[in-house]
Amino acid sequence: MTGWDISPSGVQHVLTETAKAAEGLSNTGKALQETLPSAAGSAGTIQQGGVEKSGVQGPVGGALAEFFTAYQQKLAYVAVRTSNSLNGAATATNAYVKGDLDMAAQAQASALKEPKIDLPGAGGQQGGK
Repeated sequence: MTGWDISPSGVQHVLTETAKAAEGLSNTGKALQETLPSAAGSAGTIQQGGVEKSGVQGPVGGALAEFFTAYQQKLAYVAVRTSNSLNGAATATNAYVKGDLDMAAQAQASALKEPKIDLPGAGGQQGGK
């Protein structure tokens, strides 16, 4: 029979380090949401004949907007997937530890039970039959 070989403290360490990295990714995503529209607006507008058309976004601003639109859902997906993975690993490890504790409690309860002795010939039978 195969068995599990999980180190709960090892899992906790990995989850802690992964959560730190995920927080950095989340902070980067938030900063991107805040700064990209400003960057797109600061990239300039279209000028025709030397006259700037107010409010008409230039090619750099348009490219930044397209980039953000294309990757916004993917970035959100990565954030949710990371969170779900961390929670799933923690839940599975907790269930593993609880299972070990339950098995230990059952083994201890079995060890503490009063023994039943069935001697041959006891109970009115001759010759142990």
